[in-house]
Amino acid sequence: MTARTAPSSPGAPSAPSAPTGTSGPRRRVAARAALCAAVLLAPALLAPAWPAAADSPAPSAPELPALAQTLPDVRENGCRKPSTRAADRTPWAQVYLHPEAAWPFGRGAGVTVAVLGSGVEAAAGTGSGALAGRLRLGPRLHGQGDAGRDCVGHGTFLAALVAGRRTPDGGPAGIAPEATVLAVAVTDDAGTTTPDLLAQGIRAAADGGARVAVVGVPVPAPNQPLAEAVEYAAAKGVLLVAPAAADGQQEKGAVYPAGFPGVLAVAAVGPGGSAAGGSASGDAGTGAQAAAGARVDLAAPGEALQAAGPGGGHFTSSGPSGAAALVAGVAALVLSREPALTAAQVAERLRSTAYRPGTTLPDPAVGWGTVDVVAATAALPAPQSTGGPGNAAGPVTVPPAPDGTSVTRASALAGASAGLVAVVALTAAAVRSGRRRAGGAR
Repeated sequence: MTARTAPSSPGAPSAPSAPTGTSGPRRRVAARAALCAAVLLAPALLAPAWPAAADSPAPSAPELPALAQTLPDVRENGCRKPSTRAADRTPWAQVYLHPEAAWPFGRGAGVTVAVLGSGVEAAAGTGSGALAGRLRLGPRLHGQGDAGRDCVGHGTFLAALVAGRRTPDGGPAGIAPEATVLAVAVTDDAGTTTPDLLAQGIRAAADGGARVAVVGVPVPAPNQPLAEAVEYAAAKGVLLVAPAAADGQQEKGAVYPAGFPGVLAVAAVGPGGSAAGGSASGDAGTGAQAAAGARVDLAAPGEALQAAGPGGGHFTSSGPSGAAALVAGVAALVLSREPALTAAQVAERLRSTAYRPGTTLPDPAVGWGTVDVVAATAALPAPQSTGGPGNAAGPVTVPPAPDGTSVTRASALAGASAGLVAVVALTAAAVRSGRRRAGGAR
């Protein structure tokens, strides 16, 4: 018996009848499966990967004035001049981390993050400032006044990376836009500090109610007061986050307080996910992301970062100090959702949910991996573990691409694979349907 065909409309040309048997339905099934494959796979395979490869410049960074960790010529040229430019697009680091996906779980509300550095400009906490209504001015430990004066501008930049408000024009936003910033000035007007000043600043942060404290300027050698201040902060429940190297550092060896146990040491990665340089200009390879011999716990974007600085305009800066500020913001998100967590538990959460580098852990360049904002914030409370970070469950390890392309390109390929699985499933269903129809037509 031949397969039946639909009757032709009056006046319309007659469609040819299907051949005898099931070959007609099978050809239609194959055609539909091919169409499904084209629709599902084309977007994944043709979409450009973002962030860009590690050797590609970050978008719009050269358009903004560079801001460094220190200001050596302050005596000759005065304090940092305000920026007259504003970023006109979402910075690559924000695209890379995608904190917006974690904000439904928490935005940092109720969490105070201390920023230990050159101070935070008081105007940033008023009016339309990046930290409007969420800036507390702590002590200035060198010179006169409080921490609301920032000659270098670096402290203001870090504070905006942590908790800057989201702007309607799509410019830079902080990781935890509802967190409160406690500014503690621990440097002179050139941005340099000492172990004693850092020790006083860490104690001030702990006494000021901070749950997280980020150190903007490390020192090359510790002393006993600094070691005791780190222990004091830990006893107070403060998670101390510090860069694993000074921005632009060339010499070998650990820096402090990152060199102390219990401090979360952070290195910088570039747009492609590989270890980044530490220069203020954002040029890759011009500085060490972590000095040889330094301990690294985590990595975060640190190349060509963009944020508000003194005067309200936007600047660009590179180095582990910025990466540490981003990690401190992620810690604030975690605590805003789970305020009962201890500092040690937050640190463990950040390590265990990080993007793994595909190497033996801890990797000397990126530690346990690159911080994952969404996984860290959205994760369910982990059971108590007696093992170290290496025993904690984490995301599937995906080795980096041989050519150094971005982690997102791997995600695109994963999406293509998922599409292929869907095509296979749809094809199988279509074949089964074709067989049923063919069987009913016999």
